[in-house]
Amino acid sequence: MAMALRPIDNALPNTPERPKKPTKVAVPMQKQTDLGVNDENMAPLPATADATIDYISSENLKPISDPDSKIQSLIEGLDSKDWTKVCESLNNARRFALFHSALLVPTLDKVMAVVVKSMKNPRSALIKTSIMASADIFNAFGDSLLDSTTSDAFDQLLLQLLLKASQDKRFVCEEADKALRAMVKSLTPLPLLHRLKAYVTHAHLKVRAKAAISISTCVSKMGLEGMKDYGLVALVKMAADSLNDRLPEAREAARSVVTSVYNAYTENEEEKQEIWLSFCQSNLTPIHAQAMVKFTSFQ
Repeated sequence: MAMALRPIDNALPNTPERPKKPTKVAVPMQKQTDLGVNDENMAPLPATADATIDYISSENLKPISDPDSKIQSLIEGLDSKDWTKVCESLNNARRFALFHSALLVPTLDKVMAVVVKSMKNPRSALIKTSIMASADIFNAFGDSLLDSTTSDAFDQLLLQLLLKASQDKRFVCEEADKALRAMVKSLTPLPLLHRLKAYVTHAHLKVRAKAAISISTCVSKMGLEGMKDYGLVALVKMAADSLNDRLPEAREAARSVVTSVYNAYTENEEEKQEIWLSFCQSNLTPIHAQAMVKFTSFQ
């Protein structure tokens, strides 16, 4: 009810309805306080809510006893209206992914959909737990996440991670950064690059920067042949566009991409700068070519 009233309150600050607002939210707030948490609109939410949740690192997770029987109740738990039960079920999903991954495969797309839904929830504890779950899913399933059955779910998950990594809440941002690093480590660079490239032109400058960082890590793992499979010119043009981005993280990631491509392209050449100059002048605008050659001349 508080959410429904907010636009009215903003539009009519002197409305007689305003004094009724504390009365309307008092009951649900008391119920949640009994559970050890606060109302979502209250300032102390993160500290109070998080106090009821254990954030278990992957290395401290344990296998599930009798996993064959418990896999049936996993989806029910993930669909619960009780957010603490969803957190518990997400941790169980992490355990299935790490220790009993074959049992999770038939419902993996549904599990990933719940992970994405939880990331969109306003409750910080649920967001962090779902991000931790995504990292374990990446580590457990790797390239198979790009199969047709889970491809759409992966795309939604990637977008949410980039958005969460761009948030101002530090502990959410740091956890999302970890998950993105796990993603880049677990998936083959080439298909992941094709997924990431759309986000280097995203309207949100922080999303662009986070995508650029993941892209630079992917490219650093590729040899010359892998870069050619993606397209050397496409890689260099993408980096050239990011060299003048507003955020220093995006610019640094772009420079890393240029360095990786330059080193791979000129590895077996004696006249490295001449070869590179010819490549840039043939494939880039004069301004971008000049910037590329100027940057690599210091390498």
